[in-house]
Amino acid sequence: MTSTRSKPASQRPAAAETARSPRIGFVSLGCPKALVDSEQILTQLRAEGYAIAPSYDGADLVVVNTCGFIDAAVEESLDAIGEALAENGKVIVTGCLGAKGGGDFVRAAHPSVLAVTGPHATSEVMAAVHAQLPRPHDPFTDLVPPQGIKLTPQHYAYLKISEGCNHRCTFCIIPAMRGDLVSRPIGEVLAEAERLLQAGVKELLVISQDTSAYGVDVKYRTGFWQGRPLRTRVTELATALDAMGRAHGAWVRLHYVYPYPHVDDIIPLMTTDAAAGGLLPYLDVPFQHAAPRILKLMKRPANAEGTLRRIEAWRKARADLVIRSTFIAGFPGETEREFDDLLQFLEAAELDRVGCFAYSPVEGAAANALPDAVPEEVKEERRARFMTAQAKISAARLARRVGQTLTVLVDGHEKDGTAIARSAADAPEIDGVVRVAKGAALKPGSFARVLVTAADQHDLTAKLRD
Repeated sequence: MTSTRSKPASQRPAAAETARSPRIGFVSLGCPKALVDSEQILTQLRAEGYAIAPSYDGADLVVVNTCGFIDAAVEESLDAIGEALAENGKVIVTGCLGAKGGGDFVRAAHPSVLAVTGPHATSEVMAAVHAQLPRPHDPFTDLVPPQGIKLTPQHYAYLKISEGCNHRCTFCIIPAMRGDLVSRPIGEVLAEAERLLQAGVKELLVISQDTSAYGVDVKYRTGFWQGRPLRTRVTELATALDAMGRAHGAWVRLHYVYPYPHVDDIIPLMTTDAAAGGLLPYLDVPFQHAAPRILKLMKRPANAEGTLRRIEAWRKARADLVIRSTFIAGFPGETEREFDDLLQFLEAAELDRVGCFAYSPVEGAAANALPDAVPEEVKEERRARFMTAQAKISAARLARRVGQTLTVLVDGHEKDGTAIARSAADAPEIDGVVRVAKGAALKPGSFARVLVTAADQHDLTAKLRD
């Protein structure tokens, strides 16, 4: 019953599973980083011979991977734990919410859970599983494919390169949950990428809390990949992934990139032909705000003027570069003038894809102690104004695509035969889509060449290229 929501979703058992194999139910909540944690736990479960149950009734116990970033996520996670307890009775809790209060927060709400761990805790989860359900005798390792168990569609996968974060943004408690930055060995990351591509994955989405900081914690020490020395640094990693993507005809997309100076060196690596694969001209950069005082209150490692200069330089180097970002409206102390500064930044930056959240106080965040909280109605009004301004920018930038020929990756279909696809400008689930008319014959996971015929604020419409 692996699921990315609190409701269980069916998963067909492998043919090699036997009735005597202990069966584990799984519920996965939260962001792509948590999704990768779930994949790693599921991979280890299957490697040890456990079966994955398609329902609560068929499970010997249930693992719930939680999120605890904002109040709504906390509520959803607690509800999911309660549902699993009601439907099954034997529940192990892991993930970010499990780190809150060393597990006491979850136990206070649900004292009957079997065990509670924090995030990226595969070994701890497995120990809790072993305590309840002894490991099956001598499992066959070929129960698990080389790429592991994935919760994403077969044609794309998240590649997590590090855990934790060294920043102390005042609105965020992720470092308290996931700890300081810990970079994975570069050889290990590239080996996982190679396995995924060999298994048929057509898009790798590189994720972490701070992708640009990869290797800082180990002082960019030298690792090895296929017998060659390679520094543990995002520039070298991007270079290797770009070559790997081109060799397999697959895309590589960078997420959670802070605008540090060395990111400039990555821009020239980006492919000029999406059909050939490689590192896409796309950056996901969480700017969060633009007013200098608010950035300082947030303890963000950026400033608006420097950011605009960097964006200008990036686009000068790659005119087709797509930039997506997220922002917070109504941060404590934000004045109307500072919000206007944010809108002016938005107009100047002309970002392609943008999300905005009204500030939500998170228990344990330092920002909660800041004075001059913005009233809820003002926060929502500012968020709405922000998104209205961005909608005009997005519509204008997408309108420029009309008449262009694009390479798109097919994700699925609508009932009328329209194919739902994505261009190099669109990350799955967070960006727009390309609707391809008369695309019923296009297979999910395949690439196609299309001619863009129309655009709106978010999506493109296209037809197959003759």
